[in-house]
Amino acid sequence: MRREDRQAENSEGIGVEEKIKVLLVDDQPLLRMGFRLILEGEEDIAIAGEAADGLDALTQTSVLKPDVVLMDVRMPKMDGIEATERIAKEHPDTKIIILTTFDLDEYAFSGLQAGASAFLLKDVAPEELVHAVRLVASGDAVVAPRVTARLLETYVRNGGKAHAGQPAEAPRDPLLDDLTPREQEVLRALAEGLSNAEIAHRFFLSEATVKTHVRRILTKLHLRDRVQAVVYAYETGLVVPSQGLDY
Repeated sequence: MRREDRQAENSEGIGVEEKIKVLLVDDQPLLRMGFRLILEGEEDIAIAGEAADGLDALTQTSVLKPDVVLMDVRMPKMDGIEATERIAKEHPDTKIIILTTFDLDEYAFSGLQAGASAFLLKDVAPEELVHAVRLVASGDAVVAPRVTARLLETYVRNGGKAHAGQPAEAPRDPLLDDLTPREQEVLRALAEGLSNAEIAHRFFLSEATVKTHVRRILTKLHLRDRVQAVVYAYETGLVVPSQGLDY
């Protein structure tokens, strides 16, 4: 649910903003406690619950309906990748942030492929964690877009997938033909990690027009969010590794 839609009414009928409900998923209690202490200090964020493995995360997501899941990768019973894929399919309104230990972790890449909206390093600064949760809950932004692009480029260059031995050739998706030339340009810009403001500046457009293009791209390609658009652009060969990326 987008932040502008997150409105409820109090007893007097006055609109008040609902809190972002977050589910913490990690097999290390101390990490969950640390994230809880950081996020509970924010007026607009509430911890809906905790889970110690992917299987429990599925159950908790079904019951609690969180807006955002902070998802560890390496856990018992069911890892974070499978849990992410299941949640993305069964609860499309729930956004997922993958937690990883280093920024070129192949599991972070797999998490994005599975449907995560972003990934964060476990040693993320508190203010960055809070900012990331808000961004992902809004459904309108990519966390650390250039880092995400660098991660994708690394694995696309190494065979097009997260794991070695898979074919690098990606067949052209017929859905690309449904995009206008301008929409294809915007999609390439998204894959570079550009924000709406940066895309607007590049193509001499208003930010409102860019938002419209992005919304149409996601609809036509049946994608969840901007991060999935970045993944799609790399996997379909629309963007070639090292093409126009500035780190």
